[in-house]
Amino acid sequence: MATPPTTDAPLIRAHVFLYPLGVWVLMAVVAVLNGAFRETFLVPNLGEYAGHVISTALLVTAILVISALYFATTATEYTRIELLLVGVLWTVLTVRFEFLVGYAEGTPVSVTLGQYDVLAGQVWIAVPLTLLFAPLLFGSWLAN
Repeated sequence: MATPPTTDAPLIRAHVFLYPLGVWVLMAVVAVLNGAFRETFLVPNLGEYAGHVISTALLVTAILVISALYFATTATEYTRIELLLVGVLWTVLTVRFEFLVGYAEGTPVSVTLGQYDVLAGQVWIAVPLTLLFAPLLFGSWLAN
């Protein structure tokens, strides 16, 4: 459970980010598998837009489940600022990974940025927002 630190404890303890980093690696693997599922099954059968929306919803669900399981079972007690920083860490790593993969594939930055255009019907923004807020939600609510 998120508890306020004692007067002797630092506000941010570096070692509490190690396990969430491993959790992010698991979520990254799930995201890659989700992307493969989207491209090999969803898009060919449902179309580009429906595949995008369903894939995003599946990934958001997976992130929520993985986050809930981690924070429900961890013995680490996180402060609220640490939970917020875990969310920032997960979000930054994900966005950087996405742009790195796009660069490696030769995708123009404008195309990658276009995935965040909510006004154009893109729903991908739900993924980084979920990554940002899931630790705070579940770390405060489900932790021991």
